[in-house]
Amino acid sequence: MRTLNLALQGGGSHGAFTWGVLDALLEDGQLDFEGLSGTSAGALNAVAFASGWATAEAAGRDPREGARERLAAVWQRVSAWGSLGSLPQQFLRMLGGGVLSPYQSNPLGLNPLRDLLEAEIDFVAIAAHPRLKVFVSATHVNTGRAVVFSGRKLDAKTVLASACLPLLFHAVEIDGEPYWDGGFSVNPALSPLISECDCSDLLLVQINPLRRGETPRTTAEIQDRIGELTFNASLLTQMRAIDYVNRLVAEGAVTDPQCRAVRVHRIDGGAALQAYPGSSRASADAVMITRLFEAGRAAAHVWLRRHFAAIGQHSTVDIQRDYLDDTRMAVPSSRPPATLIAAPGFRPWLARLLRHARR
Repeated sequence: MRTLNLALQGGGSHGAFTWGVLDALLEDGQLDFEGLSGTSAGALNAVAFASGWATAEAAGRDPREGARERLAAVWQRVSAWGSLGSLPQQFLRMLGGGVLSPYQSNPLGLNPLRDLLEAEIDFVAIAAHPRLKVFVSATHVNTGRAVVFSGRKLDAKTVLASACLPLLFHAVEIDGEPYWDGGFSVNPALSPLISECDCSDLLLVQINPLRRGETPRTTAEIQDRIGELTFNASLLTQMRAIDYVNRLVAEGAVTDPQCRAVRVHRIDGGAALQAYPGSSRASADAVMITRLFEAGRAAAHVWLRRHFAAIGQHSTVDIQRDYLDDTRMAVPSSRPPATLIAAPGFRPWLARLLRHARR
């Protein structure tokens, strides 16, 4: 049995691809899981996975089958939103941009995701599970900072915050503070999987394309690409941080034996998701959701055939090729770790990553 941490990107109904990936990984039966970190649709997938796993295990059933069943139930509800004239589908169609804010067009603050979460997700079971850790990210509206919720702080409201598109829904207030979709700040949060988990293998399920083959020209194409760039920006930054720490470890610039490198893996939607415009993330079309689910399963099967043996051994992603750019930092191998952490302008979260990424 090999163990993975799962990092699940957000992307609206394109998260059905992630559902397919998770379904195949669970069905395979050769994997165990320690941490799940998700944003927006990734958060929904993470809590569905964890709820199904925890409740099935508590009942003496196969936790993998429980997780598969809960994920399927959640996405069947999402597919039902696509019924002509349904209230959730009307909300989704508003994403293209009415002239009214949600405080004008939706004064009661209605949100169809709230009912889904209350009906399908057992947050008490997730918090009580002795081993499985779940991290959900949202963006603090007033500061722009990413906030990660886990343990007993994880509930329906935090998932609503993680998936709160500000042109559709009121900001979600938690302890008197307003939150929007986590994708604006971190999509998804990788550092909790490193600092709070023992497993050193991180599998990213990426549903926002890094590259597009053609320059967008229409207004819709430009808006779609802006959205993709926005929601991938934090991922690029985090991947660069992981690469930097990995190189520090490899070059001996970090001497603390408890500081470890991270083995990074990835399953992405590739051509399957590029066939759908970014605007389709707001669609609850059942046919599209089914096709993305099947594409996710197929991608996971390919990844398992090619890379299962690498789990626990080495990364299967070339971070420098896929994620680095001209802002990369050189590894100052002659400088001690304390100097690196205290250097002026050094990002505090990277300092924490170096300090707490321990087995």
